[in-house]
Amino acid sequence: MTSTPSRIRRPHATHALCAIALAAATWTAPAAAQSAVASAPEKLSPAVETAFTRLLAAPRITQLMDAVRADHTRSIDDLKMLTEIEAPPFKEQKRAEAFLARLQALGLTHATIDAEGNVVGLRKGTGKGPKLVISAHLDTVFPAGTDVKVKEQDGKLMAPGISDNTRSLAVLLSWLKVLNEQKIETVGDLLFVGNVGEEELGNLRGMKHLFAEHRDIDGMVALEPAADGNVLVLGTGSHRYEVTFKGPGGHSYAAFGRVPSAIHGMGRAIAKIADIKTPSYPKTTFTVGTVGGGTSVNTIAPDARMAVDIRSDAMAPLLETEKKILAAIDEAVAEENQRWGVQSLSVSHKLIGDRPGGQTASDALIVQAAVRANRAHGRKTTLGGASTDANVPMSLGIPAIVMGGGGKTGGFHALSEWIDLTDAWQGAQTSLITVLGLVGVQGVSEPLLEKRKK
Repeated sequence: MTSTPSRIRRPHATHALCAIALAAATWTAPAAAQSAVASAPEKLSPAVETAFTRLLAAPRITQLMDAVRADHTRSIDDLKMLTEIEAPPFKEQKRAEAFLARLQALGLTHATIDAEGNVVGLRKGTGKGPKLVISAHLDTVFPAGTDVKVKEQDGKLMAPGISDNTRSLAVLLSWLKVLNEQKIETVGDLLFVGNVGEEELGNLRGMKHLFAEHRDIDGMVALEPAADGNVLVLGTGSHRYEVTFKGPGGHSYAAFGRVPSAIHGMGRAIAKIADIKTPSYPKTTFTVGTVGGGTSVNTIAPDARMAVDIRSDAMAPLLETEKKILAAIDEAVAEENQRWGVQSLSVSHKLIGDRPGGQTASDALIVQAAVRANRAHGRKTTLGGASTDANVPMSLGIPAIVMGGGGKTGGFHALSEWIDLTDAWQGAQTSLITVLGLVGVQGVSEPLLEKRKK
């Protein structure tokens, strides 16, 4: 018997996707394939120009940026400490506790671990501005028992998870330290978050919980490993299914002709899935990623299983592809049963991956703020897309972007993962000045991020 597939909320910005011209994207987030989106805006809002002109001219902000640079060497200690604490999917607690302790030691005394396992701490502004989430995920893809000892080689730090996404956690801690030491009072609130569930089958559970519990969030800037100048504005949605085929099984010779094979039925399904056509734009993909089953070479398989991944840059084609795949599976089982004149082969499927998709408009003020911050540091902005924590707010129509925290990185999701932190403070400066432009600084600039109607 086939289960009914779940549906996820359609993003508010989906209709805008088809109006965007294709452009090459160089986003390097390891969590998902890259997507092509619109070019970064050339002309910026007067409000954006005014806010950043004031910020960049303010001595307090100059001193703050100098403090980010000065804190860079010390922040590497936080990076090493957190990297060497395992954080496999669904087992992030020890790292969460360590991150929480550092937040509290740096002045966020009321930070806590929420019911889902996220570390959440509010740095209050004047009370007259928006609330902005600044986040980095705690989890890595590596299983328990992985050697996560940080090693140095050829000027690089090497360890599983060191860049994805532990570097970003260390940057958040550095920001908190320098903001407090420099006594910077923001107009809007900053919600510091170290979240769970970004990798693998975590299903963005941390972010889903955060936005369900905090209905007053006005925007989000997430940190991920990315080249300087890259800004993610598109969240690729995905559904993943675990599909199980069941039959009576039997001897490969004695039961032949009377018993359908679960593996043969699965094979028919895979062949049908392989023939499905998807649009090239919005980019929509599928794959049968894993297969298994059977008991021996001379047994008609009583069971078989496969995992299917479906992704798209827009929800409508994702759901249409999902519909075709599920229909193909049912057709394959019917054909295998018909082949032997029986009804003893069945199939069921379970939704094991559900990442909502969405998009932040390329001309949104949150994107313009990132563009202006990049320009201030002599960088051209490249807009891109992937599947990250920002998918959740994007799917809810909440402005969200993803930026890098600085450093050259590579070997994502491999034991050879590395990061080169030469001049990495520059990336940390750029993303922080973006954040300050959005929430405003008391006595310097007004917030660019608007408070949403609740």
